Amino acid sequence: MGRIICCGLGPGNPDLMSVRADREVRHATHVAYFRKKGRPGEARTIVEGMLADNVREYPMEYPVTTELAADSGEYAELLAGFYDEWAIRLTQLARESDVVVLCEGDPFFYGSFMHLYTRLQGRAEVDVVAGIPGMAGCWNVAGLPIALGDDVMTVLMGTLPEAELERRVQNSDALVIMKTGRNLAKIRRALLSAGRLDEAWLIERGTMPGERVARLRDVERTDCAYFAIVLVHGRLSRRREAAE
Repeated sequence: MGRIICCGLGPGNPDLMSVRADREVRHATHVAYFRKKGRPGEARTIVEGMLADNVREYPMEYPVTTELAADSGEYAELLAGFYDEWAIRLTQLARESDVVVLCEGDPFFYGSFMHLYTRLQGRAEVDVVAGIPGMAGCWNVAGLPIALGDDVMTVLMGTLPEAELERRVQNSDALVIMKTGRNLAKIRRALLSAGRLDEAWLIERGTMPGERVARLRDVERTDCAYFAIVLVHGRLSRRREAAE
């Protein structure tokens, strides 16, 4: 019986992968990765040129991404069936050989692999290789100390209702807002209402080709790539900058 090894690939730049993830990827004979239909997949793009010549690849294509509302019953049903199917397929593959599953960032931090991980328990030996979360790559390329001293960092989803976003923004120090994309205009309004828009930065494709770092106030309301997050550095950081 082989293992299912999920490798966190970090924020996007292959140089930021761990030594172990690099080793597992280069030695893999079976590699699986998530992707949208018709796309190469971000995880697969990160490891381009690293895979062995004889590797067998298994693209796990999402049955739906943005075509349906994420809170709809049909969306949940389609994704549940997708994860069920791939848990079975990966288990079958692992009966004969190790299988490496690629995952951007860290697999246990909002990664799609978590849905497979719960389904694989008791079926196969699963090993997870930690990766640098994408947000860490982003605040480093922005050159911003995200939190200092007693700052509390809050991670928010741009999919939250606008009133909830505004409330949490007002009551937080350092902020990371994920799942921006089509929610960018709503995020801007919430930050503006909370009086923090001028402090916000939009980081697109941090550490990857096409990287962009810009103040959110200067970005068009609908101009946002899929791989993007909004950062607001902590209050203590700002107080120290003002003092200097």
